[in-house]
Amino acid sequence: MTAEMVAPAWMHTQISAEQYDSWSEEQCAGIEIVDGMVVVSPSASKRHNRLARILANALDAAAGPDWNADTDFDVRLQDVPLTNRRPDVTVYRAETIDLTPTRPEHVLLVIEVVSPGSETTDRIVKVDQYAKAGIPFYWRIEQAATGVPIVYTYVLDPANRTYREGDVFTGVVKAVAPFSVTVDLGVM
Repeated sequence: MTAEMVAPAWMHTQISAEQYDSWSEEQCAGIEIVDGMVVVSPSASKRHNRLARILANALDAAAGPDWNADTDFDVRLQDVPLTNRRPDVTVYRAETIDLTPTRPEHVLLVIEVVSPGSETTDRIVKVDQYAKAGIPFYWRIEQAATGVPIVYTYVLDPANRTYREGDVFTGVVKAVAPFSVTVDLGVM
């Protein structure tokens, strides 16, 4: 094995919140931290990114002045062992825009767009992590073979920190919670 083939040390050991916080934005791009271990995320497709952007823009416009919607930044679910997830869309308190890290108590809604390779993580693992962290709403977007996305919505049951199923939308989202928003995802 040549020196070029040796994996970096960070791939073999848990990293702490303090270590991660010292990394540059470039080092943090395209990764999540789960139980202190770096998980590399493959680059998303243009369709995936467009869905996320359309949803973020519609939610941001509908949310009013108290909430912002954005894409591609960390939500710190726990410090020890460090778990940072990077939802495709996050709706968070506007007053926390300059606060880092973003914590679950700052977040109202997270959205994951399912892609090849993220099916189990988005459908099972992240749902459980977001619910246990107390994030009130979770939406999962499935990219159907027809090209028309299907949006599954979930609402947190705070008593047992699990999500219960909400509305399902095909193409056009007409949600009333966490606030009223209509967005046509079928016109991509």
